[in-house]
Amino acid sequence: MLMPDLTLLFRMVRPARLIPPLAAFAIAAFATPAAAEDISLPYDLTAGSDTTLATGDANRSARYLQETEDLDENILLPARRPQDDTPDRKWARDYFAVAAGVLSTPQYSGSDDRRILPAFLFRGRVSGYSFSTRGTNFQIDLIRQRQGQKTDFKFGPTISLRGGRSGTTDDPQVAALGKRKMAVEMGLFAGVTHTGVITSQYDQIGFRLSASQDISGRHGSWAVSPAIDYGTPLSKRAYIGVSASMNFYGKGFGRYYYDIDALGSAASGLPVYTGAGRKPTAGKYTLGIAGAYGLSGDLRKGFTLIGGAQYGRIASRFAKSPIVAEVGDADQWVFGGGVAYQF
Repeated sequence: MLMPDLTLLFRMVRPARLIPPLAAFAIAAFATPAAAEDISLPYDLTAGSDTTLATGDANRSARYLQETEDLDENILLPARRPQDDTPDRKWARDYFAVAAGVLSTPQYSGSDDRRILPAFLFRGRVSGYSFSTRGTNFQIDLIRQRQGQKTDFKFGPTISLRGGRSGTTDDPQVAALGKRKMAVEMGLFAGVTHTGVITSQYDQIGFRLSASQDISGRHGSWAVSPAIDYGTPLSKRAYIGVSASMNFYGKGFGRYYYDIDALGSAASGLPVYTGAGRKPTAGKYTLGIAGAYGLSGDLRKGFTLIGGAQYGRIASRFAKSPIVAEVGDADQWVFGGGVAYQF
């Protein structure tokens, strides 16, 4: 999650209204789990538990992956005013946004050791269809956005990589438990955003629900994340967003990432633990805040500075796992910053 999904992290460049923004950066507010999307503002910036799908050796590349739920892009990218489109335009205008920066994040969900990762985001909209990357998550909104609409419904497929403990871990006891193989998850997301809520006709609130299933046979389970985010322009060149999310996981997820069997206990010296995989669990919640500042003087175009922070809390049975309670930390912080360009 850069910033506090973060699931709090970033979301920055112009959106169609709720597309996950540079979650990795804005984490500061984190808008969930999200999965990822758009927002709306008087400018044309592009805008919710991972980057472009990585290739190569999984164990080596995993250390550079942005966890999907550690990023939240739904809060940093203000959308645009309904009247910014030409009267004869049927669909919201096309746009593309790219962002790059760095994230400071725990080595695994529940770790008290940190790592610095490169962070990337790409998002856009073509003929009313929006798409975006969020860490190692990619999603497409199949509901076309009409120009000028204030309420925008979203629905579409997602695919993502989950690194978990597949990378290098500094703690010798956790390392002795062995690495976890990369998981590939597929799922769906649905949401709704409304523009013109509190501060002006340009602020935006969004609700989102994403669900995914492991299709690689790693943890063999599911994850569901509801999230809410809110963003508002402070001026033509400044924007701020906040977000909150909760992540629920199936039994297999807890068993794979947080339980410790007898062999693992003997190798690591940590006690046997089977509580995480006993039943579905609300495993983590996040709160985030993020901001954007247009270097060109207009958030809708050109270069934009983005940054944020996200606080996450490992909860319930996951927090009682020895890799969290004894050698880790239930409090999880993500920080990030970078530069976005929209065209």
